[in-house]
Amino acid sequence: MSTINIASDFSRTPGGRYISDGPFSGELFRERLLVPALRGALSSKGKVVVVLDGTRGYLSSFLEESFGGLVREHGFTKHQLDRILELRAIDSYYETYRNIALRSIADARAERSLAH
Repeated sequence: MSTINIASDFSRTPGGRYISDGPFSGELFRERLLVPALRGALSSKGKVVVVLDGTRGYLSSFLEESFGGLVREHGFTKHQLDRILELRAIDSYYETYRNIALRSIADARAERSLAH
């Protein structure tokens, strides 16, 4: 199992959607940390835990690009992500962000299904 703590491994102030939006974007987080960890988990039959706690909050665009982009941009399936990805919100303050991230995965999956 590998753990990514967004606050300590990426930024306490995650930003917007795209790299062009500035530092600490959802796209940068996904490409630099999340996708490599998930690919490793797939090959080793492991799991990636993403800890949401400790940041100053999240923009919905950051969460959508980070997590919905796994389906849209990298072709991960919901079944794969259910097996290898755990989003953890220890402090109840971050539970809303966890729900947005999970909804982003589900919505991206639905959009991808409609497109095919």
